[in-house]
Amino acid sequence: ISESGSKHAAQNGAAHSTSTEPPAARPNVGNKVTVVLGAQWGDEGKGKVVDLLAQDADIVCRCQGGNNAGHTVVVDSVEYDFHLLPSGIINPKVTAFIGNGVVIHLPGLFEEADKNVRKGKSLVGWDKRLIISDRAHIAGHSQETI
Repeated sequence: ISESGSKHAAQNGAAHSTSTEPPAARPNVGNKVTVVLGAQWGDEGKGKVVDLLAQDADIVCRCQGGNNAGHTVVVDSVEYDFHLLPSGIINPKVTAFIGNGVVIHLPGLFEEADKNVRKGKSLVGWDKRLIISDRAHIAGHSQETI
């Protein structure tokens, strides 16, 4: 219960604990969401923040953008480059989502995955841990020529 929730309970005569101990963790229950949002035109350091946060995440999501920008993640002295794949997918315990607002250049997505898999074992099994929205925007070579 938040501090204000505790005060509300006390005002209504409900019993509450005055212990300073944190509540016991509930195993296997995800109840925390962290959003990294940029308010400029990129190059804000979002990738570095996401890399740190994704180490403890169960789920990561890329919500918008395309493969025109990217960032590098270093794991065990190996540099991985990400443009479309959510960089948190490098954690083998993570399920990664690509959302509705992402423009997915399919050849680029598979090239990126293949290059990163060849660099090290961190991306092994990425295809079983990636979920792509059926409303994401798909682009291929024909869109490049237009």
